[in-house]
Amino acid sequence: MDYVKPADVAATMMNTGRTKLALSPLDLVIRGGLAGAILAAATSLAFTAIVQTNQPLVGALVFPVGLILIVLLGLDLVTGSFGLLPLPWIENHVGAKTMLGNWSYVFLGNLIGSVVYGALLAIALTNFGTAAPAGVAAKIIAIAEAKTTGYEALGFAGLVTVFVKAILCNWMVCLGIVAAMSTSSTIGKIACAYMPILIFFAQGFEHSVVNMFVIPTGMMMGAKITVSEWWLWNQIPVTLGNLVGGFVFTGLALYITHKPRSLAPAPLTAPTQVPAE
Repeated sequence: MDYVKPADVAATMMNTGRTKLALSPLDLVIRGGLAGAILAAATSLAFTAIVQTNQPLVGALVFPVGLILIVLLGLDLVTGSFGLLPLPWIENHVGAKTMLGNWSYVFLGNLIGSVVYGALLAIALTNFGTAAPAGVAAKIIAIAEAKTTGYEALGFAGLVTVFVKAILCNWMVCLGIVAAMSTSSTIGKIACAYMPILIFFAQGFEHSVVNMFVIPTGMMMGAKITVSEWWLWNQIPVTLGNLVGGFVFTGLALYITHKPRSLAPAPLTAPTQVPAE
């Protein structure tokens, strides 16, 4: 049996958080960059599937390959770190400065990897700018505009909506990462990570690293979006919502209820009766 019990999963969550907090800035940027690029590739694959089949659910079925690769290769998404890194902090093993610094380097790496892949894809889809965006390129532009100016048109309601969608998203993403810790086999990790990621993507929730690819790539190909619209109406509120969803609803909730307890004193029992001589 390769099943790992919940209490052992909670211990793994803590140990994983501590291990990630000990990584150097260079490691964090490299792992974050690779993770951002891989997730961007999975996103473009999902969009390709949607365009080819006209069935959004098909895109959701193939998208989880990105996070599965990230989990198996031990790479870093800032969204996953939102669920794990606060655990050593709440147990007073590290300071807030160390945690925030780690998030910053991973965020930077994710952004670099996402934008680099997006630039390369934009070149491929438009023949280096000589062809008008069509097919997948047009899909990316439309989604990028919906994720920014679409929310802007709703005003405050748009901000609330994108924030809540981000909470729901990273609740599922971190659930997939933690679920993969419940098994020691590669096949088991793939299956456990797959299910929650399918749930988030199929319902159009908001993931900050996915948006690091979609929005700037759409802008490169002609989406009518400004940098301020990208950050104010999506990237910032989505990142904050991902933090709440990953930490509160997955990392903290599961850790509190399953964390290993210290051995309790043995329960009192009635004294043994000594037979009379």
